[in-house]
Order: sequence, then C-alpha cells, then structure tokens
Amino acid sequence: MKNSKTGFIQISYAWLFAIIIGAIIIFFAIYAATKLIKTEETATTAETGKQISVLLNPLETGFGEETTTPLTIPVESRLNNRCGTFGNFGEQEISVSQKSSGKWTNTNVGSISYNKYIFSNKSVEGKNFYLFSKPFEFPFKISDLIFLTSAEEQYCFVDVPEEIAEELSNLNQGNLFTKNCPAESIRVCFEEKENCKIKVNENLGTVEKGDETVYFETSGLMYGAIFSDKDIYECQVLRLMKRLKELAFIYNDKETIISKETCPADVNLLTLADSASSLRDSSDLINVKFAADTAEDENKQAYCRLW
Repeated sequence: MKNSKTGFIQISYAWLFAIIIGAIIIFFAIYAATKLIKTEETATTAETGKQISVLLNPLETGFGEETTTPLTIPVESRLNNRCGTFGNFGEQEISVSQKSSGKWTNTNVGSISYNKYIFSNKSVEGKNFYLFSKPFEFPFKISDLIFLTSAEEQYCFVDVPEEIAEELSNLNQGNLFTKNCPAESIRVCFEEKENCKIKVNENLGTVEKGDETVYFETSGLMYGAIFSDKDIYECQVLRLMKRLKELAFIYNDKETIISKETCPADVNLLTLADSASSLRDSSDLINVKFAADTAEDENKQAYCRLW
C-alpha cells in the first residue's frame, strides 16, 4: 500500500512537470508567431510606403502639364501624411497603416523625402486613392505639387471658373465633379452658396473650411488648400518658400557669372529670397508674390534671361 502511494505521487509529479513544460512551449510558440506576424505587418506596410514613394516619381511632371494617377492597395489602408519644416528644405513623410483582424497596424515606419510636397489630410483612408500633380512656378519653377485624396471622398466643385472646370475635366479623376455631383459629395463653392463645406474666394485668395482660413497664390496652392488639413498646408507652404529661397540664391549666382561675361541680367533675386525667408504663414504669400512678380518682369526685360 505504501509503495502504491509512492508510485501514485511520482506519476502525478511527472504529469504535472510535463504539463508545465508543455504550457511553456506553447506560450513561446504563440509569442514567436505573434512577433512574426507583427514583423510581417511592419515589413508589408513599410514596403507599401516605399512603393508609394516610387509611384510619386512619375508625377514630377517637368513639362508644365497636370497629370493624375490612381493608386490601389489590396487591403484597407490609412496613408498618414507628416510634414516637418526643420532644416534647409524640411521633410515629407508618408507612412502606411493597414487593417489586420479589424485593427490598424502602427509600425511608425515611413518613407521620407526632402523634395516632394504632398497636400492631403493628415490621414487618408481606403483601398483606392488618387494622386494628381501640378507644377508650382513662383516665378521660376519651384517644384511639383502633389495632391492625395481617397476615392471614397468625392468633391463637387460648384460655380467653378471655366479655366478650373476645364482643368478638372481634363484630369478625368473619378472623385472630382463639376456637374452631376453625387449627393454625399463634399461641396467646394466659388460663390456664396448653402451647404458648402469648403469656400474658395479667388479675389481674396482664401480657402475657408469651417472656422479655419488659409491663403493661396496660384491655382496649385488653391488645390493644396482645398485638399489639405490646415497644418499640412501651412507646413508645405513654408517648405516651398525654403526651396524658393535656395533657388533664388542659385539664380543670383548665375546672374553674377553671366554678368561677368558681358551679358547683364539685372534681376533683384536677393529681395525675393528675403521675402520667402520672412514668410511666417500663408497670409504672407501676397508679399512673396509681389517680389516674385517683380523678379519675373525684370527677367523678361533682361538681355540674358535667367530662367
């Protein structure tokens, strides 16, 4: 009887030990699988971000023409737009979060560039997106502006000027309408109308969204103001002015060189650079526009044009 009890206790401890070891093995297996899944999700979203960055390259038009391209991602995705103004040119980052098991991934991995200017809301969701670009000249070409929207967000342009209506028609972008607008579309009004979420005043150069107002010069920045959150728009304007300042210095050096070769070009580019450097927010664009127009007129009259 004593031996029987001892054997019974020994068998119980053996089973208990096996159960504990088995539980530990299962725990580490689940932990490793979870880490692997998260690593795969991070790699996938990071790769998608890089693919988007590569896709943006053809949008650098270079020929003064507007172009649009669709972007399709296999799973529900959230494109996050981050803009920073530090350094000589600031930086642009696009990161991607994707839905997995009903939850958004959060990888904190993004694709950074220093020469792209993407105007959008801080976060754009969907599977299908549109990107279209437009060159920004102020007075020489600064860069191409890129506008990112979700195909699920439809915009209805009301009482739009003929030139802009023609431009939107030529884009043939599936979420932009100037007539026969879907009922739930976002109304962008160029005259005082009811139920307008976005109001554009070309005379004042303003775009209003609720109680927020931003300022624009050129139709490119007008589109940027329409499709962007205020913070993104103001940040990109500051980055563009940083680039304008550096380009103005380069053109000024060019002027110095060609003037020595008896080909004078009396263009006041340092005033333009100083004006761009002094910009605090988009309300100061009118001052830079005056300096840009002056430089453009001087360049047209110069014996040797700089651009």
